[in-house]
Amino acid sequence: MSTKRITIDPITRLEGHGKIEIFLDAEGDVANAYLQIPELRGFEKFCEGRPAEEMPRITPRICGVCPGAHHMASSKAVDQVFNVDPPQVAKKLRELFYNAHYVHSHIAHFYALAAPDFVLGPDADPAERNILGVVAKVGVEIGSEVIKHRAYAQQIQSMIGGKATHAVCGLPGGMSKALSEAERTDIEGKGESLVKFSLFTLQIFEDVVLKNKAYLDLILGDVYYMQTYYMGLVDEQNRVNYYDGKVRVVDPEGKEYAKFSGLDYLNHISEHVEPWSYLKFPFLKGKGWKGFVDGKESGVYRVGPLARLNAAEGMSTPLAQAAYEKMYRTIGMKPVHHTLANHWARLIELLNASERVLELARDPEITDPNTRNLPQGVPKEGVGIVEAPRGTLFHHYQSGPDGLITKANIIVGTTNNNAAITMSIQRAAQKLIKKGEITEGTLNMVEMAFRAYDPCFGCATHSLPGQMPIRAKIYDHKGNLWREIIRN
Repeated sequence: MSTKRITIDPITRLEGHGKIEIFLDAEGDVANAYLQIPELRGFEKFCEGRPAEEMPRITPRICGVCPGAHHMASSKAVDQVFNVDPPQVAKKLRELFYNAHYVHSHIAHFYALAAPDFVLGPDADPAERNILGVVAKVGVEIGSEVIKHRAYAQQIQSMIGGKATHAVCGLPGGMSKALSEAERTDIEGKGESLVKFSLFTLQIFEDVVLKNKAYLDLILGDVYYMQTYYMGLVDEQNRVNYYDGKVRVVDPEGKEYAKFSGLDYLNHISEHVEPWSYLKFPFLKGKGWKGFVDGKESGVYRVGPLARLNAAEGMSTPLAQAAYEKMYRTIGMKPVHHTLANHWARLIELLNASERVLELARDPEITDPNTRNLPQGVPKEGVGIVEAPRGTLFHHYQSGPDGLITKANIIVGTTNNNAAITMSIQRAAQKLIKKGEITEGTLNMVEMAFRAYDPCFGCATHSLPGQMPIRAKIYDHKGNLWREIIRN
């Protein structure tokens, strides 16, 4: 049986690099589809031999999009390495910083990466299907508000973290500086504006997406539907928390399957390897690797905004809780298995994070100057877990008695989602491509399957030797192949 091969390379509106390979059978239907990551993961090796206390300053360089997530996970890990518990104000400052990070990240994804598909449409001209096209459609005034509020979130991170992008505030046992009253007042004002902007964004989603029957049918149809387990951090009341708590896993029916913290993650997660991708495929150890299949007997799980809401029993702030209830009431099920609902969940989290910024800015303890407890013990081992905007993030460090890292393991949100992303792409391709009929809009709808996860392959993959496999073809002015360069 002959097959036809379709390559989407590069895939667009994501962080990092990747390509999609689709194989058609003789009838022109999809036989299989693969998400391939052509970069080698190896950042952990950079960390070996480095002083443990430097890890919160090294690991944010993994990614310029979500360095705050790596900084917080690393800070929590080195707390454990040095066996020191930060004072309460330090934990609140970290959470304040981190919720601001969530705000800037979720704004960037919704407006720049996701909105073009909905505001302009999946079949729109690719030259217009981008952030500039969105601004042209919704108006410059709204575009200005997007830029302003993302800047507010970045400015809050800079005040607390020392830098807007690669923070330097987290230390073993606490934070490097206290928050002044002037800074607190400034953050409070920005927090009030962020809450209003988040409500406004949710209204845009309702007006543009939920009130459009074609979009709603797309979200709730079977093209982007898959039943899996879901994972996310929760507090003591099983509410969504991004900075601290225990990892809760629910099955496809919404029943609690596991709940763990710290070093226990190794009892629940294993990683599978395929020869066609450098990115590993984590799965639930208790269920085992059954391949790229969904359902209750599969070990595949998902992380990220929708997974966090599915794994929790509510949100920690009142406006976000109301939005949470509305989503599940509208869709009519929990957990929600519709992949594109990630966009809705992401905006509920945007509101939750904005509310939490405001709450923490109004906390009377937030300006307490005692922001650090000094380490006392001999360095050993530590695990820091946070919810990166793209999903559950694990930082695991082992140290010698001299405080130098002997081993590091980092599992990022996109790695946790790798199997699910691959399956989502395959399902979308199989549903959308029939009899070999393929349009640019169809291929973009296949890309929408992975775009809903807001994947960050910059985080998930790094080339250890500083190089990666590449094939470059150079053509002359007449379009003839002049030279081909291959690096394996």
